[in-house]
Amino acid sequence: MLNQKKYTLAIILLFLAVIITALFNISLGSVNIPIQEVTASLLGLQVEKDTWRYIILNYRLPKAITAIITGSGLAVSGLLMQTLFRNPLAGPYVLGLSSGASLGVALVFMGASVFGASFAAILLSEWSLVIASSLGSLIVLFAVILASIRLRDTMAILIIGLMFASLTAAIVSVLAYFSPASQLQQFVFWSYGSLGDLSWDEVLILGLFWLVGILIAIGSIKNLNSLLLGEQYARSLGTNIKRNRFMIIIATSLLAGSITAFAGPIAFVGLAVPHLIRQIIPSSNHITLVPAVIFGGAILMLICDIIAQLPGSEYSLPINAITSLIGAPVVIWLLVRKRKFNF
Repeated sequence: MLNQKKYTLAIILLFLAVIITALFNISLGSVNIPIQEVTASLLGLQVEKDTWRYIILNYRLPKAITAIITGSGLAVSGLLMQTLFRNPLAGPYVLGLSSGASLGVALVFMGASVFGASFAAILLSEWSLVIASSLGSLIVLFAVILASIRLRDTMAILIIGLMFASLTAAIVSVLAYFSPASQLQQFVFWSYGSLGDLSWDEVLILGLFWLVGILIAIGSIKNLNSLLLGEQYARSLGTNIKRNRFMIIIATSLLAGSITAFAGPIAFVGLAVPHLIRQIIPSSNHITLVPAVIFGGAILMLICDIIAQLPGSEYSLPINAITSLIGAPVVIWLLVRKRKFNF
């Protein structure tokens, strides 16, 4: 009971840290805005400069919300995959969803070089990247779901996901080989990931996918706890393994697939956050871990976005590079210090 109170307090502190980090994220950038002005603008109060209000409401607030959705969604996806496969190296893109999304986007950017200019012209529209990325993820998702229905071995599903990732990566490589430099450059820029290119309508759609995925994850908490004891023990508790596995795959696909579609492939967050949270809250109970991972992922993504903005500068760095540069050394340090991951 005492530990549970400590865990609850830690979750509350993480939630407060999300709010504070979000305020700093909105405040800092090429134009630094005082935090009190950010707070006033968000509360609908008078702001010293109208341009500050415009920047906050039309650029920085959507980007901050996107960072929260992206970080929390990928973190929960990583936790689900690590529990399902009982593998500390499993991440949200282990099912090949990111590779499927990359293939869809590659067809948009580089399809003209292989299939002709008319093919690319059909695809080029305001929502072309989102649609292509979503379709690519969905194709891989359906293939993995069919495999999960037929297979009993969870590790076999992991291998199939990796094979789909290799297959789609090979197709992308062929497209890249025949593409001119300009088209290849567009694809590379997409692969860097971006949090700041979404309109309010796109943020709303992304938020709906995120909400459904999170609700499914929360509904699977009891079954996730039983899976930690092994599939045989979970069956003895009355857990429907195939149904549970199906729901976990659906939740991961909704979260990781929609985030990749709207923000691009964001590396590292889903793999690392569950391990970092376990250092703060050494619990295996997913009732505690799921909300903690949601807040932890949001905090990490907001911090990475602050650094990527290079506050006070007109330049910004690729968010994908920042998440790896900051997070990878932390996980290496944890692994060396602990000699193993808590799992």
